[in-house]
Amino acid sequence: MSSEKHFEVNESQAASVVPQLQLLLFTDDRISHRADIKQVQDYLATLGNDYDFSLEIVDIKEQPQLVELYRLVATPSLVKVFPKPMQVFAGSSILPDLQRWWGQWQDTLEGLKQHYGEFGSLNDQAARKELDAERRSHSADVMRLSDEIFQLQREKEELAKQIEFKDQILAMLAHDLRSPLTGTSIALETLEIIAQRPETDKTSDLKQQLYQQAKNQLQIMNRMITELLDESRQLSTKLDIKPRRMDLNDLCQDVLLQMNSRFQRRSIKLTVDMPSDLPEVYGDAELLRQVLVNLLDNAIKYSSVNGEVRLVGLHRTLQKVQMSIVDHGHGIPEDEQEKIFEGHFRLKRDSMKEGYGLGLAVCRRIIQAHHGRIWVDSTLGQGSEFHFTLPVCVDRPGK
Repeated sequence: MSSEKHFEVNESQAASVVPQLQLLLFTDDRISHRADIKQVQDYLATLGNDYDFSLEIVDIKEQPQLVELYRLVATPSLVKVFPKPMQVFAGSSILPDLQRWWGQWQDTLEGLKQHYGEFGSLNDQAARKELDAERRSHSADVMRLSDEIFQLQREKEELAKQIEFKDQILAMLAHDLRSPLTGTSIALETLEIIAQRPETDKTSDLKQQLYQQAKNQLQIMNRMITELLDESRQLSTKLDIKPRRMDLNDLCQDVLLQMNSRFQRRSIKLTVDMPSDLPEVYGDAELLRQVLVNLLDNAIKYSSVNGEVRLVGLHRTLQKVQMSIVDHGHGIPEDEQEKIFEGHFRLKRDSMKEGYGLGLAVCRRIIQAHHGRIWVDSTLGQGSEFHFTLPVCVDRPGK
């Protein structure tokens, strides 16, 4: 007696040990294949009362792992799974091939039944184990391929996101380079006009100013491209974290010394509130340095001249330390406070400034890789507070 169903691998099927002809019919939704598929199904239906077999219908879209398992290259395809050896027939030749092999398959099954015992009961323990092992092996192969396909799908989605991200970066780069490129072009065109005039002290001074302007604009473009490439590379590659016990007080002192000249150039007052008993954390010092530099650099950029920036450390709980960088700049709209951590997002107010918003996306990746959290509290017209947390380095008992 035949049975027709959709293919699933389960424990009851794997444990079944009755010698039965097992067929898989792989189909798709193309109209041109329906006639061939129906012919096979109709033919097998006429045999259902006289022969013991199972026909299982497999939709290739729903179970692509089976297509890979049996290495199918065309649809429809008919696979004879049991008894071994496995055979595959495809296309319009399925029906004649099935008719030609049917008698031989039944002879093989009769031989198996005689070997296993009358009425198909498997009295021979060795034969039972052999058949059971074959079917379990088949189930294991299907599960393995399912896992591999799932992983490939995730990798495909991640690659698609990276491609989309790079497209956004190229569009942003084209937009942001336009301003310094236009400034350079105007300076060079003006120099060309002045070169046709008699040399005077006034034209000489103007030439120097225009040369300097063109040089400054080219430096801006170079810095934009360099920062963009560095940050984009970090966003599109896996972070190589090298964690160790570290003191945030020491790291902050080092970073502030490094950035002291930037604060002085803008006449910005820096206030530091770091408890001396702040516990050690477990992290990558260089990556966390990058987070602090980026957040402090943003605070400087968006603070007014003679403004104030605060760096605060807080032992928030027994498990976490919180760091905060506070400025009194323009602030960030509430509906955009989460978006600023996306690599492609830029505040409207920043459309005429250099800088890409990639730095915050990098910061988020770094903090999340340390099992921490980063966020912003901001009020328009009053400033922003960027916070991130890091896990405290806790000594294990006996150490």
